[in-house]
Amino acid sequence: MDYRSQKELAKSAIELVEKFQSRWKLLNLQTDSDRLASYKERAASPDFWNDPEKAQEITKLQKQIETKLAPWLEIKQEILDFPDLIELTLEEEGESALATLNADLTVLEEKFEDLEILGALAGPEDSSNAFFNIHPGAGGTESQDWADILFRMYSRYFESKGYQVDIVDYQEGEGAGIKNVTLYVQGEYAFGYLKGENGIHRLVRISPFDANKRRHTSFASVHVEPELDDSINVVIEDKDLRVDTYRSSGAGGQHVNKTDSAVRMTHIPTGIVVQCQNERSQIKNRSTAMKMLKAKLFELEKQKNADEAAKKSGEKKDIAWGSQIRSYVFHPYNMIKDHRTDHETANIGPVMDGDLDPFIMAYLKSQIAK
Repeated sequence: MDYRSQKELAKSAIELVEKFQSRWKLLNLQTDSDRLASYKERAASPDFWNDPEKAQEITKLQKQIETKLAPWLEIKQEILDFPDLIELTLEEEGESALATLNADLTVLEEKFEDLEILGALAGPEDSSNAFFNIHPGAGGTESQDWADILFRMYSRYFESKGYQVDIVDYQEGEGAGIKNVTLYVQGEYAFGYLKGENGIHRLVRISPFDANKRRHTSFASVHVEPELDDSINVVIEDKDLRVDTYRSSGAGGQHVNKTDSAVRMTHIPTGIVVQCQNERSQIKNRSTAMKMLKAKLFELEKQKNADEAAKKSGEKKDIAWGSQIRSYVFHPYNMIKDHRTDHETANIGPVMDGDLDPFIMAYLKSQIAK
């Protein structure tokens, strides 16, 4: 079995220590550790519960920090001690211990890589459920069919992750495909993992709808917003909101209920429109539509702030929302490529069957250094 030499092993161990210390500093984990110590000291005070409301707030913050720090603290000392462990073990056992040391270091490296992904999921909304929308671009049947293919791909991905998915809105295309689909995706870090799918997805293929078998390029957009928790207050005034109710049409087949309970909400100042038709209760559909609208307005405000900050700092950044992020080429060759990370594969079958983790992980890793 091939494994690293003593010199290579020692170098790899030191590099892992440096990576860990760099990430610890970048994520301000020492600050969190100091805050945790402070909260524990306050909780140990005899008069801690004299103010129950403040005590509950501190207890909640303490648990949040403990949860965040736990996986880092679990391997911190092991990583920091590993260079010395190599030296001591080889002194006692000689090169016969190299295989075991290599295996142990590989496990540590893999654990650290998993932690780096968690670092990319440290955003305030990353642990939230998500509203996930697929919408075809211009091009009629071609783009609508492409949107339907993406719907199938993501549905299989959600199934593989064990996410619970509810279809909030589904509109069949004319002749083939779909005009629109909105999903409510529930699962651990659903938004965090899916946020990188925001943007335009491009397909190049021989069209099944073209009698001359010509090559066509189609586009579809994916929009992802987090479900907001009660701590985030998005105010929508009645005068800014138009609510229409309607009966779900035949389009949607088994996906929607054929009742008069469907709800469409329009936020007049921004022109944002959301609709929900998956429940038989108009009240439930209205509640879900309001959640989606608040999520969209929240993301819109975040994007405005990000754009303003970029202007002030003189930075020029690609806007993920609405930009072309990935190409799927089925002709004249097979290739799926993410334009942000350069991650690509010629083995398109598994990807279209929902094996998206390599692309999603590549995106999350690309965000770690930012």
